[in-house]
Amino acid sequence: MDKKVVAVVGAGISGLLACKYTLSKGFRPIVFESTCSIGGVWTKTVETTKLQTPKIFYQFSDFQWPASVTEDNPNHNQVLEYIESYARHFDLLKHIKFNTKVCGLEYEGPSEDEMQSWSLWGGTGEPFSSEWKWKVIVQDEQSLSTETHLVDFVILCIGRFSDVPNIPEFPPNKCPEAFHGKVIHSMEYADMDDESAAKFVTGKQVTIVGSQKFALDIAMECSNANGIENPCTLLYRTAHWNMPDLFPWGLPLALLYLNRFSELLIHKPGEGPLLGLLATLLSPLRWAFSKFVETYVNKKLGLYKYGMVPEHSFLQDLSSSVLAIVPEKFYDRVQEGSIILKKSSGSFGFVQEGILVEGEASPLKTDLVILATGFRGDKKLKDIFVSPTFQDYITGSPKAIMPFYRQCINGRIPQLAVIGHSESISNLYTSEMRCKWVVELLGGTFKVPSIKEMEKDVEQWDEYAKRYAGKYYRRSCITTLHIWYNDQLCKDMGWNPKRKKGLLAELFEPYGPMDYVSP
Repeated sequence: MDKKVVAVVGAGISGLLACKYTLSKGFRPIVFESTCSIGGVWTKTVETTKLQTPKIFYQFSDFQWPASVTEDNPNHNQVLEYIESYARHFDLLKHIKFNTKVCGLEYEGPSEDEMQSWSLWGGTGEPFSSEWKWKVIVQDEQSLSTETHLVDFVILCIGRFSDVPNIPEFPPNKCPEAFHGKVIHSMEYADMDDESAAKFVTGKQVTIVGSQKFALDIAMECSNANGIENPCTLLYRTAHWNMPDLFPWGLPLALLYLNRFSELLIHKPGEGPLLGLLATLLSPLRWAFSKFVETYVNKKLGLYKYGMVPEHSFLQDLSSSVLAIVPEKFYDRVQEGSIILKKSSGSFGFVQEGILVEGEASPLKTDLVILATGFRGDKKLKDIFVSPTFQDYITGSPKAIMPFYRQCINGRIPQLAVIGHSESISNLYTSEMRCKWVVELLGGTFKVPSIKEMEKDVEQWDEYAKRYAGKYYRRSCITTLHIWYNDQLCKDMGWNPKRKKGLLAELFEPYGPMDYVSP
């Protein structure tokens, strides 16, 4: 019997995991990677980038970090070397077609009217079809020639933090073209090598737009290059609970938020009345945990002094995966004047001299503007489909989370999975669990429920996201319920969801990738 062909789009962490696990189940993966290397976002980042989570949470369950890496938070070169070692160890490179961009996905199956009448995923509830396939249209990035592959299943691992920049909307006549200097997105800055990036900002008045991790890193690099003689400005709208470290008042953050007890404090999708009542009764403790962390961050970084105290809770940032570790000595640079913090309460636009913030009479004079305003992961997913109907299905309503059952499949799109779009405490760890779940589904270990049941489950996760993540609900972050989420995957696969030894360990020990090494 011929092996089922699985197309994996992207050779970042999720793509490598998808390749490895589909191979382990006897399928034939073809990985399409638009660049010349593996590693995804780790191949293009700034010099000072380090791993945000401790490496014990960011490792493959069957391939641990080498003993030579002693740091808890390795730098980006060490992370990339680790990923490359994983690919070599499992002999994955031979399955990857480099410099091959997927231009479109087209489903070779029944009419859209017929598919809309289906009550089960793919019409039968099965992951494969004996009749219908996906047509994967690819372009060779060097020769620009195109070809088409027919495959039995597609796993999209294209990530959400690359390729399609999120560009703010500007007032009429105040677009970047009105500015005498240069405007780039952080993606372009990250594309430069370290030496070129330093040279690019040296001697310039630089304004960085944004307040999340990448913006802080770029501000530090501009500060290194120019010092107080030519300070850079960080223009931000929303302050976040970016932390100095992961040990508030000396207590590991994992003990507060990454164990089963902490999840008892959160209202969960699909919870029963008892768990719902318990989460309500424990809400004062949930509030206290958040305040415990907030007071530490305020004290350690002096946020009041710099006007950087967020207006929302620490729990909201954690629930939406928007907090980060502040670069070392960042606020020392603010204190000395080489980094200037400027809050914008409204929109901004460009004039000849620089940036004009809404409500202000004079512009912020600058030579270079770097927009660290994130990416459009939803648009990136949408644009890969040929069918307008599938384009609408994959992104869903902008007023709801991305419509993926188990954060992996859309009930309206057959023979396809998405890995790595929603976020967690460690995207590597979560992507590995999802890849295990997908290949067990492909192997027939279990079946997904009806389309209506899957959509009901997505609605429950939507309610959770809006309750705790606020305006960042579209990120579909599962950080504060990553154990509850993994329990669902384990139950589907027939695994015991309880992975610890003893009640106390089960309640209070943090969960990580090594807890899921085997069934």
